[in-house]
Amino acid sequence: MEDSIEDHKPSTSSNVGKINDGCFLVLKLSEDDPLSEKKMKLLRDKGFGPSDRVYLHDISAPDVNAKLDALLERARIIHLNDVELYFGPMNVDTKGELFGPCNDLKGAAQVDICSEENKGYIDSLKSLRDEIVKRIHNFGEKNTLKTKMVKEASDSENHLVQWAENSGLKSKLQIAYVEGAGRGALAAEDLGVGDIALEIPVSVIISEDLVYESDMAQILEKIDGISTETKLLLWSMRERHNIDSNYKLYFDSLPEQFNTGLSFGLEALMALDETLVSDELFQAKEHLRSEYDELFPALSISYPDSFSPEYYTWEQYLWACELWYSNSMKIVFPDGKLKTCLIPVAGFLNHSVCPHILHYGRADAETNTLKFPLSRPCKKGEQCYLSYGNLSSAHLLTFYGFLPQEPNPFDIIPLDIEAAPDCSSEEGYLDTATHMVRGTWFSANQDMFHYGLPLPLLEHLRSATNPGLKTMTLLQENLENEVTVLDNIHAIFGNMLDKLGDSNMDDRKNEKWDVKLAIKYKDLQRSILSSILTACYTGRVMVLDALEKCLAEDVRG
Repeated sequence: MEDSIEDHKPSTSSNVGKINDGCFLVLKLSEDDPLSEKKMKLLRDKGFGPSDRVYLHDISAPDVNAKLDALLERARIIHLNDVELYFGPMNVDTKGELFGPCNDLKGAAQVDICSEENKGYIDSLKSLRDEIVKRIHNFGEKNTLKTKMVKEASDSENHLVQWAENSGLKSKLQIAYVEGAGRGALAAEDLGVGDIALEIPVSVIISEDLVYESDMAQILEKIDGISTETKLLLWSMRERHNIDSNYKLYFDSLPEQFNTGLSFGLEALMALDETLVSDELFQAKEHLRSEYDELFPALSISYPDSFSPEYYTWEQYLWACELWYSNSMKIVFPDGKLKTCLIPVAGFLNHSVCPHILHYGRADAETNTLKFPLSRPCKKGEQCYLSYGNLSSAHLLTFYGFLPQEPNPFDIIPLDIEAAPDCSSEEGYLDTATHMVRGTWFSANQDMFHYGLPLPLLEHLRSATNPGLKTMTLLQENLENEVTVLDNIHAIFGNMLDKLGDSNMDDRKNEKWDVKLAIKYKDLQRSILSSILTACYTGRVMVLDALEKCLAEDVRG
């Protein structure tokens, strides 16, 4: 069972304080953050302390931006994940993000949380908040995806929404079919920062509680080692066909086939040969088949009334797996328990690298509802997106059946190269056990000694090629070592690209959905590898030019 949508908990605590000399704001890194040590190093390298105060009293108009810049820089670092820490700042020439759109949005949203009323300093806090909202608006304008509605919602979707509304659902969204994504949720009106797009009663959420309340519970308790996730699958397989189910309208609204990578046919799997997703798909499907064979037909033979053979075929099991992989969310309930759930209506919200909704993983204890507030504006008719998590396109293809429209900073290629224990980049972004690459178009630095490639990988290979050499200097020995490093990287990724074959040989006229998606993913892999090879070639030219000048100066000397 996949964690389809991460529980978005802030990785920082924040507060507005007041002392004799004025009002101040503090963003603190959570001690529970597993990356806290690395982030603290980066904060120190940037000149920040563990709990610096940003004073807000008597803020003049020019001061607002300066104060906010300081807060945002700190918030961005606090919200970094392991991939962002490894690669460092992104290319800021295109859209202005430092570490990526989602990170920037989380940082701005966190600062906005701090801008709450504090007697005596309301004007200062209001000025800061107004500037934050302005920046979020500008950020949204740069990252808006165009939405084309293909058709309005069908009867099954409308009946589901009506059922949920009768149970207390509050919605500012319109369900519709959109180009390139199937079903989606559009803003029914202009929505601003903090507006609640959806508010769903806990009573309509499907969780493990329903399994324990069913007649299956006693049977499932007798099976050694069966997981809660598997119990949910078995319950869903039967409930799908239960005409008396309280969730009949929900199951009626689900597709007959989910079209995830787990349903790929032989042609699509062949098209994916030598790609990163090929092994992941094979292993996932083998694992699911093994789990199914352990349960059936044994359960149907022992308990035919509860596990009717017609409802518990391999095809039905795979359907249930795809349902939970692609639609489940992890939610903290009012009692504090974390549960994997299906949430009617919320499942229509699609994923984006730059979502509108970030924080939605905790039910409100006072209202007993799950709320989906906006972290950036969404105009009427625009598709409203949320984040499924920091997921690669390989993962999204396998378990969700789509590829993001935008460049995905989490499309990484891991390498079987272990980092040295003391390996650390000059900017302080690394203290890791493994190395990776991604498309060089994300890199902020394409210059000499960087080339758009990850500095931790370059530093590791430099050290491995010539231990003890002082790198990133215009010395002959170092430049000759640099050429060797670039040649080694080119050889590694040139071999990977060769294995993917000629793109002109792909069956692009094939009308099957899975083959088309497989080829699209393969093209993405080619693009990443090609960008690395281009970086190596361009870098080699730069280094050889510098080496020629170095040798000429030695001759003159």
